[in-house]
Amino acid sequence: MSKPQHKSALSESGSNPASSNVSAESAKRIRSFRKNKFSEEELLKDLLKGNKTALGRSITLIESNQKKNQKQAEYIVEGALPYAHKSIRIGITGVPGVGKSTFIESFGSYLIEKGKKVAVLAVDPSSSVSHGSILGDKTRMEKLVTMEDAFIRPSPSGDSLGGVARKTRESILLCEAAGFDVILIETVGVGQSETTVHSMTDFFLLLKLAGAGDELQGIKRGIVEMADAIVINKADGDNQKPARDAKLEFRRALQLYPPKESDWKPEVKLCSALYNEGISEVWEMIELFHSKTKENGHFQKNRLEQNKFWLYQTVNDYLKSRFYEEPTIKAALKEQLSLIEENKTTAFAAAKYLLSLA
Repeated sequence: MSKPQHKSALSESGSNPASSNVSAESAKRIRSFRKNKFSEEELLKDLLKGNKTALGRSITLIESNQKKNQKQAEYIVEGALPYAHKSIRIGITGVPGVGKSTFIESFGSYLIEKGKKVAVLAVDPSSSVSHGSILGDKTRMEKLVTMEDAFIRPSPSGDSLGGVARKTRESILLCEAAGFDVILIETVGVGQSETTVHSMTDFFLLLKLAGAGDELQGIKRGIVEMADAIVINKADGDNQKPARDAKLEFRRALQLYPPKESDWKPEVKLCSALYNEGISEVWEMIELFHSKTKENGHFQKNRLEQNKFWLYQTVNDYLKSRFYEEPTIKAALKEQLSLIEENKTTAFAAAKYLLSLA
């Protein structure tokens, strides 16, 4: 007897859950949507109605490097802009193994039960050798992915700064326009991705483990200074006492940092995402932060500063792209690389020469 064939969840694309988790009506609607090629006008129209398939396709256009797709993406982003900015954006980071996906699933499920619509933009690390990416977040969030008011979009980080997907910011705007009022951005947890995510979120949450030997290391790192809250995960079973001890250590460490411009004092919380303990307290803290920063004007000021930052970032990206696409530069670059290999010039001299041609 031949074994039944199981379709891997990794083969799923966009934001659609595995077929076994989708109702017959939803599956029929998805198949119908996939058969037809929609214009950017139709995609925008469906996206604004909250259609998750249209949202997934629009983000695919944003992530594409093809000129035609980029023009379509620009149209959709501009059309979505008036309907965006109506969410709270939460950055979530932590070292690999801290339980980010488990925490996001528990946290997202809790928010949906409270009537929220939750979008998760999870950036998967791409291999620097093969440039491949597992995109496994949807397989790790089995419960959340089946919920109607959840949207999970894993994106390969590619070669962008610190592993953060180059178009994550535009994806946030589209999710907001589609009606999602809580946006969770999960970072790779390595490199400089935290700094980039901090520049596009309202609240920055750092997940930590007790007893992992990184309490003092965490105090030394600048990441703690950026955090609006530290949540010590896996505070259950035999790990409860070490978690409480770690909480005290981090509380003491936070006293050493200067007050934040927002007048918010970062808090340290305990939780067990696996057992759904402490999740409601985390949300209550974020709500308190939201109301306080709205009241004192920091919330809007922070977003305006972020917009200015992303203006410069976009100009830099555009200039860099245009520089390397210039035919004269391409030919000269090839020549300078050969000279470097032959030890006839230095990297600095070659760079100076290339820039003089721009």
